[in-house]
Amino acid sequence: MLYEMQLQPYPFAAIQSGKKDIEMRLNDEKRKKIAVGDVIRFTDAATGKTLVAVVLARHEYPDFAGLYEAFEKERLGYAPDEQACPADMAQYYPEDKIAKYGVVGLEIQIMQ
Repeated sequence: MLYEMQLQPYPFAAIQSGKKDIEMRLNDEKRKKIAVGDVIRFTDAATGKTLVAVVLARHEYPDFAGLYEAFEKERLGYAPDEQACPADMAQYYPEDKIAKYGVVGLEIQIMQ
């Protein structure tokens, strides 16, 4: 199955460079359908450029704090000198939705 996801330029570039390999999303009904082996086409919201990745694994947690604890911050898209904070995800997802659905870290690999 092919899924489409939009990304801001910074996380898009981090995936493209191979530094970010965990895409963090709300584990709502749409994301629960994504399975290992599925393909995601990511689109850079600023440029329209795309890249395609295959899902290697799903990592489900009740909240972003658990996801942040499980992985090195660089794998989540942070630079080595950046502070990684689960509260950063509040700009994308409200707390009530996180409590309702939980979150998922989609482990991906760019397809050549």
